[in-house]
Amino acid sequence: MVHVNFVTAKGEKVEAEAAEGDSLLKVAQAVGMPLEGTCEGQMACSTCHVVVAPAWFGKLPISSEDEEDMLDLAADVQGTSRLSCQIVLDAPLDGLEVRIPSQVHDVQRG
Repeated sequence: MVHVNFVTAKGEKVEAEAAEGDSLLKVAQAVGMPLEGTCEGQMACSTCHVVVAPAWFGKLPISSEDEEDMLDLAADVQGTSRLSCQIVLDAPLDGLEVRIPSQVHDVQRG
């Protein structure tokens, strides 16, 4: 199991458990985080944007140029922003902390 800590835009903490190999997007959606993931992980949108805690950012694989291009379209981008669909959880990421940006676009939630 991999433990993930989400911090909502309101500062509330939500803990989740995931299996190794799960995408962060899938885990976030399972615990009710407002991440749409419109393109279902194909990097054709930025609706799964999260801000990774600085202490964890360097433990992630480097983002691709395509991911960086999609982040250019996201709201509230920070220096440690990533697309959650591109983060595959594994044992070294146990305890990962990510923040849901203050501006998210989830049309499924209205």
